[in-house]
Amino acid sequence: MAAGLIGIGRYVPENIVTNADLEKMMDTSDEWIRTRTGIEERRIAGDDENTSDLAFKAAEAAIKDAGITADQIGLILVNTVTPDQPFPTVACMIQERLGATKAAAMDQSAACAGYMYGLVTAKHFVEAGTYDYVLVVGAEKLSKITDWTDRNTAVLFGDGACAAVVGKVSEGRGILAYELGADGSGGKFLYQDEHDHIAMNGREVFKFAVRQMGESAMNVIEKAGYQKEDVDFLIPHQANIRIIDAARKRLDLPEDKVAAVISKYGNTSAASIGNAMVECVENGKIKDDDLIVLVGFGGGLTWGAIALRYGK
Repeated sequence: MAAGLIGIGRYVPENIVTNADLEKMMDTSDEWIRTRTGIEERRIAGDDENTSDLAFKAAEAAIKDAGITADQIGLILVNTVTPDQPFPTVACMIQERLGATKAAAMDQSAACAGYMYGLVTAKHFVEAGTYDYVLVVGAEKLSKITDWTDRNTAVLFGDGACAAVVGKVSEGRGILAYELGADGSGGKFLYQDEHDHIAMNGREVFKFAVRQMGESAMNVIEKAGYQKEDVDFLIPHQANIRIIDAARKRLDLPEDKVAAVISKYGNTSAASIGNAMVECVENGKIKDDDLIVLVGFGGGLTWGAIALRYGK
């Protein structure tokens, strides 16, 4: 049997920071932000919330949705570029809080593509019979590495977490195909600088993202043995509405078949795709047996895509 998502969950902080709030902090405007990015607001964690807190709440939700208990989990994979501290890992922190005493635990780091890397890693462990259930978490507190004086980056990012329990699913469902990739020569375009802030060459990242998201999405559809006309729903990384639209057009999908929640949450890096998926499932846009494509890109430069038949 193939591996798939048997439970999903998310958590976003309560604190909302709007474009109007940012207008008071820096030389920017609501119109400038919306027209260039599609972002209207983002969630920002409080001083008393760290990445592990966000990850824990999303993980709890996914485990409940899966209908299992924490002690059944064999492995915890947390994808983040903003851990609470270098070690212990966020995965170890939430292992203790969840009571997942039988689980191995480690963090992964592939930036905004991290969730894809985590799901693919989990797929192999489950299909090899090593673990029955793997908990995959994408969690970021990007606000702590954001330069709030730099309007080119500060307007883009938000905090949040998503999670999925990966396990064996019924015939025909689950992860059908995937693609993971990296181009280290592009690392200079998106990185954490000497002041521990996010630094980005927006023009170069945009060009890379538009090209790679479309190519990777098409690649996994073909690997799974389908055509783009067969795709029911696209969940792209929520980085920029223009990048999302470019990926949508590459697959010839109408707007109502694409997850676009960037206006409410901004770019939450490794939490982005999973957060968008949960919202679309809750809203009834994604249903059992839908053919879904997940695709994202991030610092590294990294990318990943998955063709998934949704459902347990």
